[in-house]
Amino acid sequence: MNYKQWIVASAALVLVGAGIAKNSMQFEISSIKLDIDITDEVKNNEKVEKVELSAEELFALKANTLFQTLDLDNFDAPSEKVFTMALKGYYKMKEEGLIKNDKLTIVDFSVSSTQKRLWVIDMEKNAVLLESVVAHGKRTGDEFATAFSNRINSHMSSLGFYKTGETYQGSNGFSMRLDGLEKGINDNARTRAIVVHGADYASPTLALKQGRLGRSYGCPAVPNEINKELIELIKDESCLFIYSSQQDYLKKSRYLI
Repeated sequence: MNYKQWIVASAALVLVGAGIAKNSMQFEISSIKLDIDITDEVKNNEKVEKVELSAEELFALKANTLFQTLDLDNFDAPSEKVFTMALKGYYKMKEEGLIKNDKLTIVDFSVSSTQKRLWVIDMEKNAVLLESVVAHGKRTGDEFATAFSNRINSHMSSLGFYKTGETYQGSNGFSMRLDGLEKGINDNARTRAIVVHGADYASPTLALKQGRLGRSYGCPAVPNEINKELIELIKDESCLFIYSSQQDYLKKSRYLI
């Protein structure tokens, strides 16, 4: 089943589960439209209405259902807007055969670095497994991430969708490589050695003292205490999405349009 077929079928299941579609459904995959006959008994007479939803509306319905039913297990949730964007890219990556590990990692760089802004979601269980603070690049901003680059030696973070790679022992200890999937946006990640690793400066205690988290050379660095757990969860071909409200990226990402 490809991405568009998945949107139609899964949204239809949501509608059925919600009791919206009771009697009949007709799928038109080529035009990505869903016709639903909604039948209600009104004083022993049948009233039939026809509803036509676009692919985007179907996807939004599915994304909202997944978000509202997330098993948080005492964690906070990412914003629904960012979750929906991440979900869109996740399913496109899945359609392209890029994902073998069904974990979705979301990094929301619109949030202060003093706050938890990384989440790992198990897409099979629709459950949040972990949340954490995460560092951005030293030239990306102070408390907030405001500037991004794909250039070598820029010491900035790069936005977009990544495929997680292999683990290794490096100068920062146990680390995991990343492959940027968006040309001109993050595809220099491996060349730049943009990896997930632990760091002393990625400390919530330090953030409280100085008003911001410590910064990296562009890597999404995390507290040493959770580094190994995080990497073991998401290594080997899962989806990692780094978000910012920067419109230039949002308008041209092939995973979001």
